[in-house]
Amino acid sequence: MSPGRLYCGAVTTQVIVVNGGSSAGKSGIIRCLQAILPDPWLALGTDTMVEALPASLRGSDGGIEFAADGQVGVGPEFRALEAAWIEGIAAMARAGARVVVDEVFLGGPSSQRRWQQALGGLRVLWVGVRCDAAVAADRELARGDRAVGMAVAQAEVVHRGVTYDLEVDTTHTEAMECARAIAARVE
Repeated sequence: MSPGRLYCGAVTTQVIVVNGGSSAGKSGIIRCLQAILPDPWLALGTDTMVEALPASLRGSDGGIEFAADGQVGVGPEFRALEAAWIEGIAAMARAGARVVVDEVFLGGPSSQRRWQQALGGLRVLWVGVRCDAAVAADRELARGDRAVGMAVAQAEVVHRGVTYDLEVDTTHTEAMECARAIAARVE
């Protein structure tokens, strides 16, 4: 049995992986989850990792590049650091931290497999966050901190071939309602 909190002999959820395209509403849902879940949960995600990268890896072939049309490309140096990042998050969960991961599975099932391998033996809730591409594009424009086109480019591709325990759709549903649906699945 994996380490974790025990209630009535069962291991509780240790990690929630939230996957969705840019501007789908993942961060808002995660903030709501942190507010309503009874225990403290750390929120970590791909944006946190990108912000932690040295400037030399932002906008380089080996690191991560954001094209003017919203496409994202990653190179081998990024992948190596990403692998360490994923293993680090898994280690935190194994050490007793409860973690919500804010992810964008640009590689679809291959992205999910990287996380599945690292999180092996942990109790994970896999959540897909969907949003109509046009709605996400409007949010993207309002945010002003993303390359225009990223939301549309990612809206569907991040879900292809990915398996979830639960899916929510923020097109017409508020973040708190989505968070409540997710919280109801957390043990």
